[in-house]
Amino acid sequence: MPLKAPFRPCILIPCFNHGGTMSAVLANIEPFNFPCIVVDDGSDSKTATELDRLTAQYSWVTLLRMAQNRGKGAAVMRGMSEAARMGFSHALQVDADGQHQLSDIPKLLKQAEEFPEFLISGKPLYDDSVPKSRLYGRYVTHFWVWIETLSFSLQDSMCGFRVYPLRPALALMQQHTIGERMDFDTEIMVRLYWQGTRSRFIPTQVIYPPDGLSHFDALKDNLRISWMHTRLFLGMLPRIPKLLRLRNSASRDPHWSKTQERKGLWGIRLMMNVYRVLGRQSFQLLLYPVIGYFWLSGARQRRASKDYLRRLSDFAATRGVTLPYRLSSFRHFMRFGEAMLSKLATWRGDTRLGRDAILVDNGRCEAQITTGKGTLIIASHLGDIESCRALGELDQNVKVNALVFTQHAERFNQVMKEINPQANVNLIQVANMGPETAILLREKLDRGEWVAIVGDRTSAGGYQRGGQQRLIFSDFLGSPAAFPQGPFILAAALRVPVFLMFGIMQQKKLNIYFEPFADPLLIPRAARQQSLQGIIDSYARRLEHYSLLAPHDWFNFYDFWQHREDVPVDRESD
Repeated sequence: MPLKAPFRPCILIPCFNHGGTMSAVLANIEPFNFPCIVVDDGSDSKTATELDRLTAQYSWVTLLRMAQNRGKGAAVMRGMSEAARMGFSHALQVDADGQHQLSDIPKLLKQAEEFPEFLISGKPLYDDSVPKSRLYGRYVTHFWVWIETLSFSLQDSMCGFRVYPLRPALALMQQHTIGERMDFDTEIMVRLYWQGTRSRFIPTQVIYPPDGLSHFDALKDNLRISWMHTRLFLGMLPRIPKLLRLRNSASRDPHWSKTQERKGLWGIRLMMNVYRVLGRQSFQLLLYPVIGYFWLSGARQRRASKDYLRRLSDFAATRGVTLPYRLSSFRHFMRFGEAMLSKLATWRGDTRLGRDAILVDNGRCEAQITTGKGTLIIASHLGDIESCRALGELDQNVKVNALVFTQHAERFNQVMKEINPQANVNLIQVANMGPETAILLREKLDRGEWVAIVGDRTSAGGYQRGGQQRLIFSDFLGSPAAFPQGPFILAAALRVPVFLMFGIMQQKKLNIYFEPFADPLLIPRAARQQSLQGIIDSYARRLEHYSLLAPHDWFNFYDFWQHREDVPVDRESD
């Protein structure tokens, strides 16, 4: 077994005319007792003189000089080459302008020692000193980096406070020309990812001192960064198979999976910030390359989409129904992306009844709210299942609890409260549909709260019993499809009014349908299976009705019409 290479880090500081801040930066890193390489990137005589003085003062500082200014990236690459020549294994890059929280140096180096093959980077936490133009520009770059890597794992690609593993970094520099100025930090991180070097991120405070010196040229550097993203996007296209393999292998790595578990909160927050900064129309334009990639690469989902649309078209023809628009698999995918955008708007409280959404029979809904009774909503993956947010707009005293079979419910709750403290939708994560779940929901319903659950998803472990899913087949769009018994058995046990809710897009507005289903839902013990069959058949008929109104709003991108022999069914006796 090969011996682990020794961990020998140094600190690397590129400097261009930062003579006024270098003394404080070096004084702050001195207690850590690490060798330091300072690269003078063609500074003026005043800074050059100050660097000579500091080098004489600190014996642990090595000074390199470049004949003329070539840019931060060029200085960092020059410093990394020298660091490798001096026998160091890693180089911790620090900016010379005093923006970085240098007390976090031990945290970054500890991570680098534990994960020596990773690029360890700071993940900035900004205060009010950050210029808004720089902050918003970062979100645009984050978005493009997601596309260029086909991954959300690079949480920040622009922070210059990072630890490079020198071996893969130098190998990359020998194989590719990398941007030498403000495009350097992002490009080298993306290209390192392409060649298999992963990144880990440490939250760190970043400030913009009021008297700080910035060399960012708004015109030239933005053009340079735009050209960099163009190169990276074009370079990503032939690498798609490799990037997909990287993503799959990363998900099997125990350390990498921890990062994936944390991405939910960060990803949602970042999406919200991009939406807030760019606005809805601009964000919608950005959906095209993202959805286009998923449409091209998602063969299984694309097949499921085409199968559903074919079934729907044939079913409409047999019923003599004219569909509202021409069916397209790509438009089906795009509608899903637009629905995700609508979620962001809904969570922020930007979706308004009457303006963006219509509650088709608001009198019926308001009448039910007025009763003060606990109510069960059976929804589906047809359309916007977040449309129950509209209930809170009708009456802020209505609290809607949505059952979800996911481990991330608490995270989503946290984010929704950060986005909109007035949100009256609470996600409840459940592992199974046992007695504990029924008791919890009974308590909420007794307080007059509402509960929402989907009735068309059979893959949730919560609907299993004895290792088998409790399913009933019902004709849907002309062929038998498997539906779960669980939501309907639960509705019968709770003995409360049951309504169906569908939020579908029609004439560019969200139309929310709220219709009675049963009050209460009864399943006689003597004819249990027969009753369940009739109830689920009724639910399937309503799904058919609304899918004909908005065909592209069906968001079950898998083989919904599985063969009976492929689906284990727990058949209970009557």
